[in-house]
Amino acid sequence: MPRIAAVALAALVTMATLSVAVVGAAGTAQPSESHAMTAQDVTADGEAYAGTHVAFETSSNAIVDYRVDDETVFENVTVASQSNYQSQTEAGADARLSAVVDLSGLGLSLDAQSETRADVATDGSASLSAHDTERGILTVDAGEDAQYVALNLSEESNATASDEGDRVLVETDERTGALVVAGDGEVAVNDNGDVTADLGSESTLVFRSYEDGERDENAEEQERLIAEGTATVEVYADAVDGERVVDVATYGHDTAVETGAEAEERLEMSVERAESEGKIVIVSVSEAALETVGSAEDLAVTVDGEAAAEASSYSELEGGIGEEPRYMVTSSGNAEAAADVLVAIDHFSERDVAIQNADDVESGDDDSLPGFGAGTALVAALIGVGARVHS
Repeated sequence: MPRIAAVALAALVTMATLSVAVVGAAGTAQPSESHAMTAQDVTADGEAYAGTHVAFETSSNAIVDYRVDDETVFENVTVASQSNYQSQTEAGADARLSAVVDLSGLGLSLDAQSETRADVATDGSASLSAHDTERGILTVDAGEDAQYVALNLSEESNATASDEGDRVLVETDERTGALVVAGDGEVAVNDNGDVTADLGSESTLVFRSYEDGERDENAEEQERLIAEGTATVEVYADAVDGERVVDVATYGHDTAVETGAEAEERLEMSVERAESEGKIVIVSVSEAALETVGSAEDLAVTVDGEAAAEASSYSELEGGIGEEPRYMVTSSGNAEAAADVLVAIDHFSERDVAIQNADDVESGDDDSLPGFGAGTALVAALIGVGARVHS
């Protein structure tokens, strides 16, 4: 018996060592087999990323061939310091944004990847994140220095760009995407027919794309909330191989989100901001993830264990900021099996949010919702997804 016990113990130690090695290599919770292979490929060559929805390659100074669901949207995405560009071209600070073309670009490299995203670091203060979601979200964070961003459109997919007030629309054969700036800056169609963005310090360029016919009034309203700085974070929940995966995209600074996976029948997250002013959190729930929570019309929200009020319009939703927690559930375009849950949090610093079936809230089941103390924070770090951006 001692010999058998020793062999068993040795086997357990070996398995634990291998598990730690895999998790350490991936830099996040251990992904599914298909995602693990993708992560190894990215780590090995540092030149490409291929997720379920998003894929791209990198050169020394640009993201190349940015694809969403196998359709190329951008031939390349380049970021350059405004001060460097202006000194090299003798362009003044008041130069027309549409005239900013042919950026040399900061050096960049793949920095980290997880089951739901790939982060790209630059030689300057800017950073980029590609979120492997159905919306193919791409964010460019300026960091402490002002930046220009050039996005050259794909000829292969017949991409075209058009100015739409505070945003630029990019249309391809099968998708429509919107580019907005959260913070100080603007985005415009440049003289080459491509797209250029001006990002002030600590501002973010956000790209969200939709399947043909999916971008509707709800999508436009969400883009407005992002551009105005009212919606500062988007949480995307999906289910892959029966396991829930969650991604967090931050559109504003001083916002942190931790998501837990303690209960399959509800989505839980802790939202924290250094500033007390309330904001809106966009929670996009895929069809697969929605099956574990309930139908869109049966969803309800609690904030710190108390039921939030349901809003019937975006103005009513925004009115909850500074007043009371409110939420609204919408579906975009033809994605009726999925849902977007917008949660207006009245004030901060740290609030616990749960999305679940309305019957569970009414019956008081939410009273057992686990908090985000030290123990739960450790669990969230291991099996959830966290995103934190500091000003």
